[in-house]
Amino acid sequence: MAIPKRTLGRTGVEVTCLGLGGEGILRTFGYEREAYALINRALDLGIAYCESARAYSGSESYYGQALRERRKEIFLTSKSHARTRKGALNHLHETLRNMRTDWLDLWQVHDVRTAEEIGEIFGPGGAIEAFVEAREQGKVRFIGVTGHEDPFIIRECLRQFDFDTVLLPVNPAEPGQRGFQEQLLPAAHEREMGIVGMKCYIHGFVARIPGFPGMEPFLRYALSHPVATVVVGCDDLRQVEENVRLAEGFIPMTEEERRDLERFVAPHARQLRYYRP
Repeated sequence: MAIPKRTLGRTGVEVTCLGLGGEGILRTFGYEREAYALINRALDLGIAYCESARAYSGSESYYGQALRERRKEIFLTSKSHARTRKGALNHLHETLRNMRTDWLDLWQVHDVRTAEEIGEIFGPGGAIEAFVEAREQGKVRFIGVTGHEDPFIIRECLRQFDFDTVLLPVNPAEPGQRGFQEQLLPAAHEREMGIVGMKCYIHGFVARIPGFPGMEPFLRYALSHPVATVVVGCDDLRQVEENVRLAEGFIPMTEEERRDLERFVAPHARQLRYYRP
């Protein structure tokens, strides 16, 4: 079996529907041996979409140490949380050095939360100038935006700039609570953007729900939406192998199955939405 591939929106690039997130063991310092083994195991099992961020501790450096000659096998992404042109360019320099590469396949404006940030990013001297400059110079192929705080803020980002991709939460705790799925997925799909899902396991908090049915329904739920890939951070090799197994055996959920899982999660949704106030 192999991990299914999907097209990353109008980029036209085929990516595996499961990506390796930059968190878990990768969002640490001092675990070089474990991170090296985890990244290479993910690649050996067929994962070809790898994600990190300038804000993720030693994650970028772990990738740089592990990828080496395997760089061209994968679609490599990172993010910058800088809001100015100068700050973002400094981040890109650090990212490329840490990852030991000359280019990123995707560079993303990281975690936009407020209208004030939008004003900084898209105003004179804002970070978006660095992203455009980097693309023109061939240092990045595509430009994306990410957020998990307010879907309306990310919708405004899409109005301000023609992003190639968007990274957003896709899980059964979202519906009915200003959810990204209702408010952002249709707009991104209409623009033919590459849509990347995150937080499908809600940072593992789903395991605390009484009657927890295992991780499989939550990954199925995310992949049953119009996403190109879902990124998952892993703590160890077992988690990597389990996620790959689930992705390889993916069967789309019916509408009824999705609604059943949303109803199961609904009584706990507010406490699970740990990443929003």
